[in-house]
Amino acid sequence: MKLIKKGAEGDIYLTKFDNVPAILKTRKTKPYRHPTLDNKIRKQRTIREASILSEAKSIGIRTPLVYQVNTSDCTILMQQIDGVIVRDLKDAKLKSACAEIGKITATLHKNGIVHGDLTTSNFISKNNKIYAIDFGLAQKSIRVEDHAVDLRLYKEILGSAHVKIMQELWNAFLKGYKSVIGTDRFNKILAQLSIIEGRGRYARME
Repeated sequence: MKLIKKGAEGDIYLTKFDNVPAILKTRKTKPYRHPTLDNKIRKQRTIREASILSEAKSIGIRTPLVYQVNTSDCTILMQQIDGVIVRDLKDAKLKSACAEIGKITATLHKNGIVHGDLTTSNFISKNNKIYAIDFGLAQKSIRVEDHAVDLRLYKEILGSAHVKIMQELWNAFLKGYKSVIGTDRFNKILAQLSIIEGRGRYARME
């Protein structure tokens, strides 16, 4: 088993399942929490992540297959998507991927799923298809505010990871998002996004 990513919430290992490369996600214990509470929270979040991964797949989103869920050690064993992280794509391919991520995000939102960690690092391009990964912070919500927060994170990531072409990528994302979510809902979510961004600017001025 090989450690490939350390995160605040969990670690990702490359392993095998039935002799096929697979990904094992482990949820870390949090020393600052009471052990009983920590175990309960990690178990709940492990179950929720696996459940939302499967639900996303059922509504047509390309996600890794879940092979095993172990609630005793809070791990998820899943399919390895062997492709290129969208963050590492260039030019037209990156722009096209952002449009597709917009469609994926809108499909999730229409079905009451908030990804919670929308970044170009959490999508993989394989054979010109985009796969969504890492639903560790995902939750169920139909609230405009929660959907706007999802968009705000993605916009911020574009502004830091892809600063030179940020506006172009953001426009591509919004075009894809609007094509699936519909004009009325799109306008409500964008209006809420403006309010959230306004709060952030006000806080920085204080």
